[in-house]
Amino acid sequence: MEVSGDKNKPHQVVIVGGGFGGLYTAKHLAKANVNVTLIDKRNFHLFQPLLYQVATGTLSPGDISSPLRAVFSKSKNTQVLLGEVSDIDPKAQKVMMGDQVIPYDTLVVATGANHSYFGKDDWKDVAPGLKTVEDAIEMRRRIFGAFEAAEKETDPEKRRAWLTFVLVGGGPTGVELAGAIAELAYKTLKEDFRNIDTSETRILLLQGGDRILPHIAPELSEVAAQSLRKLGAVIHTNTRVTNIENDTVTFKQGGEVKEITTKTILWAAGVKASAMGQILAERTDVECDHAGRVIVEPNLTVRDYKNIFVVGDLANFSHQAMKPLPGVAPVAKQQGEYVAKLIQKRLKGHTLPQFHYNDVGSLAMIGQNLAVVDLGFIKLQGFLAWAFWLLVHIYFLIEFDTKLLVVFQWAWNYITRNRRSRLITGREAFVEPKPVSSGSH
Repeated sequence: MEVSGDKNKPHQVVIVGGGFGGLYTAKHLAKANVNVTLIDKRNFHLFQPLLYQVATGTLSPGDISSPLRAVFSKSKNTQVLLGEVSDIDPKAQKVMMGDQVIPYDTLVVATGANHSYFGKDDWKDVAPGLKTVEDAIEMRRRIFGAFEAAEKETDPEKRRAWLTFVLVGGGPTGVELAGAIAELAYKTLKEDFRNIDTSETRILLLQGGDRILPHIAPELSEVAAQSLRKLGAVIHTNTRVTNIENDTVTFKQGGEVKEITTKTILWAAGVKASAMGQILAERTDVECDHAGRVIVEPNLTVRDYKNIFVVGDLANFSHQAMKPLPGVAPVAKQQGEYVAKLIQKRLKGHTLPQFHYNDVGSLAMIGQNLAVVDLGFIKLQGFLAWAFWLLVHIYFLIEFDTKLLVVFQWAWNYITRNRRSRLITGREAFVEPKPVSSGSH
């Protein structure tokens, strides 16, 4: 079935992906003389930076999600379609969504990225990452399920394994998860169990580089590390995971091979672009980098195709600092706004200078009243950084009622230190993840 493309209609803009890049492109075209079709395989926009709070019981999935139709209900030039784009024909200027063919004058691809297991994809069943609502719910099931299993376990060694959490990756997600689990174990849950002492929980953060949070200033990275250690986490830097098998994580550190027994492994290392990057590469001959990101032109277009834009985590934009921009919400937001403005300029016969990212800084939450913020011109830590982190994340939430919900939840959690969303869902009872079969590596 083909969606009609009447020549008398306004310019047709098709946006694939409802993350920050696609969402802000569409929002900034809301009053333009164009027709916008926004396609996403989910019917909601997800605020990924707060997924770790869903995984650790502070927030519910609905608190950080906004239905796309509700977001664009008053944008009469915008149509939202639920579906997954399977192919693109850049010469005919059409995208395929199952049996539906949708024509475009301008195409914006913003399908984001997934986790990368660096070629060890069989690890994903025992070491879930954190990119979707389902990931967060599964991670929450494993975290709280581990404490429940430890409560029933009579064998001291097996109980110790249940109370051991290994997090792979020392970027913002890994650091924030480690801090949240530490607060759970040592504060929130300490009075909830009768057979276990949750203060015996071990939290190990494994980082491949020489420091955690490598994207911020070294002194703030050290502050974050010290704060995590005070909370009770153990940090291993210059560490590479070499195997995950039979409840054992094997890692190499400084030439020494070490092992740790654990029932809960959480993945926060590495990203790879969505499959749309490969589709674009095959259909347009554009190059992709090692992570599958599309190498874009200075104005975010695909080489030889001036009407195809790639924004957000799927784009490798290396024209500013000679290295790709980070995969964070502010980058995708600014790129979406730029593309929307450039489309409108082109319709008037004008253009814009190349895209330039205005670096708004980096930040990470470690725990209650603990955060680090690097704005370049100023660096914050402790309570001020924590308050700033809260304000920034509230600002980036899309809907007003969502902002109110999250503020209320945070305020209640701050006062009571009680996480209300500690639900183990998805299965009738907690079931151990299946072990990785031996002999794979």
